[in-house]
Amino acid sequence: MTKAIIYIPNKNPMQSGAAKSNKWILEFITKDPTKNPLMGWESSSDTLTELKLEFPSKEVAISYAKKKKIDFEIIEPKKRKTVKKSYADNFLK
Repeated sequence: MTKAIIYIPNKNPMQSGAAKSNKWILEFITKDPTKNPLMGWESSSDTLTELKLEFPSKEVAISYAKKKKIDFEIIEPKKRKTVKKSYADNFLK
């Protein structure tokens, strides 16, 4: 049985905007990772780990996983705190 996680990816730390942060990703988990003795890289014979599926909402991702009989775990996004600042705050004390 395949196992997957459903989550919203983090925004790029180099960008300040929150665009493209509303898509949900279904990503498969590696069953049996092996370590390459020569280079030390982690590899697997499971090709599903290379697959990332994008969905417009969490409900669509869950229904897809249930339809395809995929065990899944949902990672809820953390709410981001926004602190409203003004340029004048630099000079007030």
